[in-house]
Amino acid sequence: MRRRAFISLLGGAAAWSLAAHAQQPATPVIGFLGSTSPDMYVDRLRGFRQGLKETGYVEGENVAIVYRWAENQMERLPELVADLVRRQVAAIAVTGGTRPALAAKAANTTIPIVFAVAQDPVQLGLVASLARPGGNLTGINFFSAELSAKRLELLRELVPAAVRVAVLVNPANATTTETTLRDVQPAARAMGLQIEVLNASTSREINAAFAAFGHERPDALFVGGDTFFTSRRVHLVNLTLRHAVPAVFPFRDFAEAGGLMSYGASLTDAYHQVGVYIGRILKGAKPADLPVVQSSKFQLVINAETARIFNLSVPPSLLARADEVIE
Repeated sequence: MRRRAFISLLGGAAAWSLAAHAQQPATPVIGFLGSTSPDMYVDRLRGFRQGLKETGYVEGENVAIVYRWAENQMERLPELVADLVRRQVAAIAVTGGTRPALAAKAANTTIPIVFAVAQDPVQLGLVASLARPGGNLTGINFFSAELSAKRLELLRELVPAAVRVAVLVNPANATTTETTLRDVQPAARAMGLQIEVLNASTSREINAAFAAFGHERPDALFVGGDTFFTSRRVHLVNLTLRHAVPAVFPFRDFAEAGGLMSYGASLTDAYHQVGVYIGRILKGAKPADLPVVQSSKFQLVINAETARIFNLSVPPSLLARADEVIE
């Protein structure tokens, strides 16, 4: 009798253990798609994880993240998204611009997607409207190309003698390039500036664009917003210094790397909002009901050390408006 009772007790304990395990909620898994490489995302991932944490999720504790990086090979985006869909992740954070967001939308209509894009997501066809996105996508519009006229104005203020300005764009990113040129060209005419458009979608083409300066070296350079350019920010900054061409860039990353000046949205804040939305979705919110957030915080960053290299005197009015001056 004692043996039978012992076996019965073991069976009951095993059943209780299985039941208790079944009652424990499974750790949600989210996908994170980046168009470049992890080294570009250190600060941005910090913002993303902070957003998750504010909604109650900590990576490695109660949520898992599967990362997929395109390493600037945009043709890989469909397969990377397809892999996340096959894994049946609970939600996908899509970063790195328009092309990853469009690839994610094309690959899946059910898994919630939170994007971070620089252009109007309604015009891109990602959502039905900003207030009521509809479907399975929502996200953040942090602007970039739309700020082109303002960046050009700041460049002219810092380099008032400039007449000829080269504009570097990536033709492989057609949507951003079109928006950039649409805004910068009329702004240049209004300021009496002559614009020369330079195209580059590879490191070799970037080198060729600068090599073409020759005797026709521009007075200043305007670098368009593009994830490929951001991933090559050190290369681009070094070329501006080597060719003695003062330049304005779209994001703080460039000024931090030694670029003269940058003006654009805080990407750390944008990725923080992506994390917040992912967390809210894990708690049951529907993307269709989460309005697209538009960035309202824009950073003007001036690298004073680089300005001295160019023998530029930064106007007090510009310094007063700067969010950060790097010495």
